Amino acid sequence: LFPCLAPLSPHSYLSIPLSICHHSDWAIHEFPEDIFSSEQRRKGAVLLHVVCAIYMFYALAIVCDVYFVPSLEKISENLHLSEDVAGATFMAAGSSAPELFTSLIGVFITKGDLGVGTIVGSAVFNILVIIGICGIFAGQPISLSWWPLLRDSIYYILSILILIAVIYDEKVIWWETVILISMYAVYILIMKQAFRLPITPHFSPDTRLRMAGRMLVNEVHGPDGSTRHTPATAPCLHAGARTEARRMVINGVRETHTHAEFPYVAPTCTLTVMWCRFPGGHCERVRWLLSWPLWLLLYFTVPNCVLPRWSRWYHLTFLTSTLWIALFSYLMVWMVTIISFTLGIPEVVMGITFLAAGTSVPDCMASLIVARQGMGDMAVSNSIGSNIFDVLLGLGFPWFLRTLVVDYGSVVIINSKGLVYSVVLLLGSVFLTVLSVHLNCWRLDRRLGLCLLMLYAMFLLCSVGFQGL
Repeated sequence: LFPCLAPLSPHSYLSIPLSICHHSDWAIHEFPEDIFSSEQRRKGAVLLHVVCAIYMFYALAIVCDVYFVPSLEKISENLHLSEDVAGATFMAAGSSAPELFTSLIGVFITKGDLGVGTIVGSAVFNILVIIGICGIFAGQPISLSWWPLLRDSIYYILSILILIAVIYDEKVIWWETVILISMYAVYILIMKQAFRLPITPHFSPDTRLRMAGRMLVNEVHGPDGSTRHTPATAPCLHAGARTEARRMVINGVRETHTHAEFPYVAPTCTLTVMWCRFPGGHCERVRWLLSWPLWLLLYFTVPNCVLPRWSRWYHLTFLTSTLWIALFSYLMVWMVTIISFTLGIPEVVMGITFLAAGTSVPDCMASLIVARQGMGDMAVSNSIGSNIFDVLLGLGFPWFLRTLVVDYGSVVIINSKGLVYSVVLLLGSVFLTVLSVHLNCWRLDRRLGLCLLMLYAMFLLCSVGFQGL
């Protein structure tokens, strides 16, 4: 499919058609020189870059969920924002930070389609894979409410249609970026004013919060009360759902503890000093050893505003965690660019597949945890709601900065001709998902989950094929 997948001599990539390899032949020169030569990478050193990229996925999950999102929660509380507005703005930014920074790097450093491909691929992953996995592994059929899914899907479809219109001519100009950002402002108003059905109709809001808190306690603690080391999954619920669940774990579990149902989880045990506790079990020890340098680094460089002594320093937490997210995202894109160049894979394909899956795995695990507790609406709505942020702000904001702030009047060029078709496939995936749920009587089960995963496999095959156009 890609003639550049064959082994290349140091200069033979210059003869590869630009329509296939796009910017991977020169985007690599926008980064520092690699310590390995092209010959060494082709002989196996590229595997080290793959491992490093995967480690950056893990690093981004930790810094976002443990430090960045709590700082955004503090900011929202101090600005006295309503829960819906906070969830649609600050919390959505926290959960989509890796995609946003990848898009920024794609616009200002690589000047290619890596960021766009990542957001499009991540959006399809969130719709098809996350919902599909929830249906397969939830353990029981999950009943879904029609209104939240239909409401978010309609606005999401409208957002995708606008995105198709923006990139159809393969260039983005300043007033188009203003339209994307304005649409997100309208979405915030809708979230603030629109009538929202309860996430779990049969339970009161307080009961749903207790369910979310107990759910995460179960994930952090084993049956015997021993602490599990699950930093990348326990605290990574999307937007408002993640906010409620974490607040229950940190503040509200005391109530469950008084009923002797679950042991109290001190924040310092689960969020800050995991690096100094050696767990039992071989797999847990391996994971602890691999993540220990990262936890140690973040512990001494980012104040944890969840703790009472650092609660007033949430601005510093926000600043330092943002810097780490930017650095980890830069390293991640650097490694993926080297992999793309070495293997001759277009960078947009790497974004749609490898980067999209890597940045979405923590959200997938979080949604699965929620679905297993019977809260299917929470899992599905979060998957769609975060995509609205990715499409409208994850793409619109970097393009806005480029065309209006950094280089006024400039144009962002879309290099991949097949990217428009991938976005059309994204639109189709939303239609098919809603239609499938409707035909399945608004129930999420194993059969529907398998169908969604098959659709995702078809999307990947078609997207890769479109890049040869």
